Amino acid sequence: MKKNNLTYRKSGVNIKAADNFVNYISSLAKKYNNSKESRNIGGFGSVSKIPSSYSNGYLVASTDGVGTKIEIANDLKKFDTIGIDLVAMSVNDLIVQGARPFIFLDYISIDKIILSKLKSIIRGISKGCQLAQCKLVGGETAEMPGTYTKGKFDLAGFSVGFVKKKNLLKKKNVKNKDLIIAVPSSGLHSNGYSLVRYIIKKNKINITRSKFLKKELIKPTKIYTKEILKLNEKKLIKICANITGGGLKDNIARIIPKGLTAEINLSKIKTLKIFKWIKKFNISDKEMISTFNCGIGFCIIASERNLKNIKKYFSSNFKPYIIGKITKGNQLVILNDKINWNK
Repeated sequence: MKKNNLTYRKSGVNIKAADNFVNYISSLAKKYNNSKESRNIGGFGSVSKIPSSYSNGYLVASTDGVGTKIEIANDLKKFDTIGIDLVAMSVNDLIVQGARPFIFLDYISIDKIILSKLKSIIRGISKGCQLAQCKLVGGETAEMPGTYTKGKFDLAGFSVGFVKKKNLLKKKNVKNKDLIIAVPSSGLHSNGYSLVRYIIKKNKINITRSKFLKKELIKPTKIYTKEILKLNEKKLIKICANITGGGLKDNIARIIPKGLTAEINLSKIKTLKIFKWIKKFNISDKEMISTFNCGIGFCIIASERNLKNIKKYFSSNFKPYIIGKITKGNQLVILNDKINWNK
């Protein structure tokens, strides 16, 4: 009697499919990387040469995911932009300190390898790396049957950048009377989606039937690398903040030195339509400002004399504007007035 031998494939793991996916990633890396880094794909570890211009500088590293925005991608069956979010969430934290993103690695865990789905995700990651001006040099794909329910997956990203010693952005640079300048977001970015999904579920909203929600909820996070690094090279900024989890107050507080206060006028915020949609579900201003970016994806602190030149480096959709100033005081952040939701 012939035995029905057990195999890894029968347990739900398809190594051949994983190998095919690695080959696809390698082809993308070779297409967009004009150096030997593409050879790292499929190896045990990524090997990259440190640029000689940063030999006296600092290495800056960041890791992040995209949270429950993944569930929106699943609901809409749209996976070609979530990878941009993944890159953005890491590299936007690097540039806060003046670092130029250099390499990026991804981790994808999924219930079952479906090549069409994974290829869409990796195309987004590759696009994000192009926007961030860094290289995709490796990663990991884990097929995990029994850990995730059918169709579910998770993403994590890891980025490394370099900054020259003279270009490192430090909060000690912040001085009294400096301006707090808001840079618009592209939308929700990748924060607050658990609350958004709770609103959708509670109100039995079918997002696939709403052209507005289908567009806004999956819109990728803005990557600010090009603009912020140029401003830093030109010595136009003191320090900046990526407005992510915790909203405006918590993220601004991280860059204010002792003895100074960031006074922010909430009525100056130019809110986007998606946040006005969320607000109508009886969400308080306090909850909105501590959960969402409310239209501000990035903040810059700079001298007033540099404002005009700073604006030159941004397109019309992301033109910076003043929302506050730095004053003397012991409170790190003071929020004045209320958000004007009728703007």
